[in-house]
Amino acid sequence: MDIRLGNGFDVHAFGPGDAVVLCGVRVPHEAGLSGHSDADVAMHAVTDAIYGALAEGDIGTHFPPSDPQWKGAESHIFLRHAVDLAASRGFGISNLDVTIICEAPKVGPHATAMREAMAGITGVPSDRVSVKATTSERLGFTGRREGIAALATCALVAS
Repeated sequence: MDIRLGNGFDVHAFGPGDAVVLCGVRVPHEAGLSGHSDADVAMHAVTDAIYGALAEGDIGTHFPPSDPQWKGAESHIFLRHAVDLAASRGFGISNLDVTIICEAPKVGPHATAMREAMAGITGVPSDRVSVKATTSERLGFTGRREGIAALATCALVAS
């Protein structure tokens, strides 16, 4: 059996706005996230985890931020591309695990919606998608409430 694991990590700074998008879910907040696309830091980390498991570079390899066509793009486009690439290489996603690192907004009240959104995009049953959060105990840029980080792991299995 061919099993591949990948990790992804992403960060985005806070910027203008009144909500952040995390795992495809709009979460009200005192600021938005800055980025070339919709800055969905969690979905970007999951996308990179899939690319990593495939040894296919990262999100910037497939969707360069220098390319204006991706300005403001919704991150589900990137994730769907990674899922389709895995399928074209004969792999299915066994499970996804994402940790969102921030002091605010609170992720817990939205975690179920985030799991379901990720499951819908990837075709993975929601009981195989984990979305959780932690703080950095007020240390570093996330602790100072300057932005959000996310770490993700993906397991691919040959289908």
